Amino acid sequence: MKPNSPDSNRMLEGPVGPTLFRLTLPMIMGLVSIMLINIIDTLYIGQLGVQELAAISFTFPVVFTVMSMAFGIGIGTSSVVARAIGQGDQVRVQRLTTHSLYLTFVIMSLFSLLGLTTLDPVFTALGAGPELQVIIRDYMTIWYLGVPLLALPMVGNSAIRATGDSRTPSLVMMVVALVNAVLDPFLIFGIGPFPEMGVRGAALATVIAYFFAMFAGLWVLGKREKMLEYAFPHPLLVWESWKPILFIATPAALTNMLNPLSNAVLTRMVSQYGSDSVAAFGVGTRLESLAILGIMALSSVLTPFVGQNMGARHPKRIEESLGFSTRFSLTWGVGALLILAAGAFPIAGLFSNAESVQALTRLYLWVVPVSYGLFGLSLLASSACNGLNLPLQSSVINLVRLFLLILPLAWLGSAWLGLLGIFLGVAIGNAVSGGGAMLWLRLRILPKLLQLSKQASGTA
Repeated sequence: MKPNSPDSNRMLEGPVGPTLFRLTLPMIMGLVSIMLINIIDTLYIGQLGVQELAAISFTFPVVFTVMSMAFGIGIGTSSVVARAIGQGDQVRVQRLTTHSLYLTFVIMSLFSLLGLTTLDPVFTALGAGPELQVIIRDYMTIWYLGVPLLALPMVGNSAIRATGDSRTPSLVMMVVALVNAVLDPFLIFGIGPFPEMGVRGAALATVIAYFFAMFAGLWVLGKREKMLEYAFPHPLLVWESWKPILFIATPAALTNMLNPLSNAVLTRMVSQYGSDSVAAFGVGTRLESLAILGIMALSSVLTPFVGQNMGARHPKRIEESLGFSTRFSLTWGVGALLILAAGAFPIAGLFSNAESVQALTRLYLWVVPVSYGLFGLSLLASSACNGLNLPLQSSVINLVRLFLLILPLAWLGSAWLGLLGIFLGVAIGNAVSGGGAMLWLRLRILPKLLQLSKQASGTA
């Protein structure tokens, strides 16, 4: 017995390329919605002034570091639930899904308390001055209080995607983006009966929007997909569920944390060139998330796809999925580069009226996007490893990219060429790591999959 989604069988039986493409399309819309939340916030906050824009730019690495734990739990949930679906174990599917939500609430509540008690020292270490810290504190206090509400729908959506349904999570996130976009101007600027809250309004709008998403996700999981159990949880059974989830989630979360942590180091490097440079770097990194959203969407569905086919012992389909993913990433990367390079002037003008910020934003858009296609290969290789229950290998891919390539190259680039050197270091690190990761996956992992295929055929 499997969750009530016809797409679950499509993951195991449909043609690989068209199936992945069909699953990726709605995920793109969902990710667009998530990115729009960040971009719309940035657009409105930019109208408050350069100081506010720079302050919010300092929050990016911290926000992504905290949410990396939720992303990790979501990856772990997607992987183990997908394998349970592939094995046809509905009782285990319900138990894993329910217990993953408990795990999310407990861990993210702890992160919330830790964040609230370390606000000032953390942002001092990042290089934020006293004036910026006042703005940062206003934003992050509300954001930290809402962290559990933000995390629960993310993990719930991961469980829904494990069934092969990528449409519903996307619809949920589109509603989140719509609610956030409507509330933002009212709460930030104090339109009508609403108080003028500035950056606090942006944080509150985000928390309220995710609150609605949480209830929508729980309804889908409980009522439609029948993936939740309602019995009082037994501690031993909860722990038995948490162990396989944490086996994937812990390295996945730590790996995801590496990205904002490295971004924090890069922000520190950039801060030596002034607030305008930090503001431009913040705009560039947010646009980057939008520019590679197609690759990110594919990486989100690749983990459950690989997981289900691993559970059902279909290694040939896993091999085909890697070939399709490689072609998709390189094609998408070229398209993103052309759009950003050609539209650098109008795009930069959307986020700031300051010419200095616009010029530095254009510099970012002309340099870093060259690497997006190859960067996507490392994301996809990492996702495939998580679906194969190889979380440590997934972590190694990201460790090498960030700490052996990007940060050293950015540091050398800064010493030689200033801010341009930092951007070049990021681009070169992305390109080298992506190509190397996919090559490693094909040379070391695919032969094992093919051997598994022969063994499966021999015992059939």
